[in-house]
Amino acid sequence: MPRPNLYYEERMPSPLQRVWLEFRRNAFAIGALYILIFIVFISLFGPLLTPYGPNQQFIDAISLPPAWSVNGDVRFLLGTDELGRDMITRLIYGARYSFALPLLVVIISALIGVTLGAVAAMTVGVKSSTLKHLLDVLMSIPSLLLALVIIALTGPGLGNALLAIGLVMIPQFLHVTRNAIHDERRKPYVTASRLNGVSDYYLLTMVFFPNIVRVLVIQFTIGLSVAIFDIAALGFLRLGAQAPTPEWGSMLAQSLEVAYVTPWVMALPGLALFITLVSVNLVGETLRQAIQKQLEQ
Repeated sequence: MPRPNLYYEERMPSPLQRVWLEFRRNAFAIGALYILIFIVFISLFGPLLTPYGPNQQFIDAISLPPAWSVNGDVRFLLGTDELGRDMITRLIYGARYSFALPLLVVIISALIGVTLGAVAAMTVGVKSSTLKHLLDVLMSIPSLLLALVIIALTGPGLGNALLAIGLVMIPQFLHVTRNAIHDERRKPYVTASRLNGVSDYYLLTMVFFPNIVRVLVIQFTIGLSVAIFDIAALGFLRLGAQAPTPEWGSMLAQSLEVAYVTPWVMALPGLALFITLVSVNLVGETLRQAIQKQLEQ
């Protein structure tokens, strides 16, 4: 028989739990988080969710409207395109190219950029000053323009577009991390840690990073939004994913010729992009606010 607990013990939530509790107060952010989880799920298990292939054509079902329309077919819930391909299948497969791959690129760029930024922030002198001015020049150029320059050198294609976006993102994370650490170095708690004789590794991991996490969350959110938008823009310009790849930006480009005849072919990938970008920004902004309140307590 278990012993009854006769003593009341007040348990304070951990910092991460307090951030989550603050995040949960925003119902729209929770809804956006569920949307992103759903997009990640269909990105991973898309082939198991659809009975058709992304490029499978049905000659007897060309340009069918969505199933709830008078001329719709229940086999194709969101209709078909001008080649008889199922739209919902192409949208599900497109989540891999328009969300999962940009997310992977931003994660890799963040790991490289944050590491290099932290190393650069711990150095002083001519090297640090030169790097700062070089990054200022790179940051003044729009990311899409830099990506276009890189693609002009490497050639069009989804792989080259992802490489270009990744190379553009690394200096941004490097610049933000370096500046954030430089701003924190002048604060009293850093001086106290140095007087205690802590190592540079401890200073970075246990002193600096917990206090710049808000800045990194903002940059990661911005970077993911920019990566998704740039991949779609390059696909729309036919410099990224090439037909018949079901990438949402490429699908928008392919639907221009039939936009007036089959408007759902253009509206559906555009709506998917819009919902994804809004969800990413809403989750990122709410998470930033929750972290900021936690740091202020």
